[in-house]
Amino acid sequence: MFNLTYEFKLKPTVAQVTIFEDWLEQCRRVYNWALAERKDWFKSRSCQINTCSIRAEYLIPADRTRPTYASQCKGLTQARATIPALKAVQVHVLQQTLKRLERAFVNMWEQKHGFPRFKKVGKMRYDCISSDGSRTYQK
Repeated sequence: MFNLTYEFKLKPTVAQVTIFEDWLEQCRRVYNWALAERKDWFKSRSCQINTCSIRAEYLIPADRTRPTYASQCKGLTQARATIPALKAVQVHVLQQTLKRLERAFVNMWEQKHGFPRFKKVGKMRYDCISSDGSRTYQK
């Protein structure tokens, strides 16, 4: 069977480029926030009980569960209610960012990849599939 595919290149205006860069910056901040939350949780449980220093270790309550994609999506919903910059970005784009972090952790455990790293300013790459199957933006 012969399939035809069409590929279109975006040619955004200067105003659209600034909007897209702001979206990428918000995605980077969400990614780093979620990574910091997971990293703090792992650090709080990584030391042995007889060698932990109260001053040097993270102290997170023992009854707090491990941060997962679902729990961080709930936290994202709460953050969107209080942070106006997050309201400008569609919620599924931010959830894709959290899913990307979840995939990085799965790759770390299953495929022996390294621990996920924080994203620097201007270095966030993004490729999201929207609900209708088309790509929203790629940088």
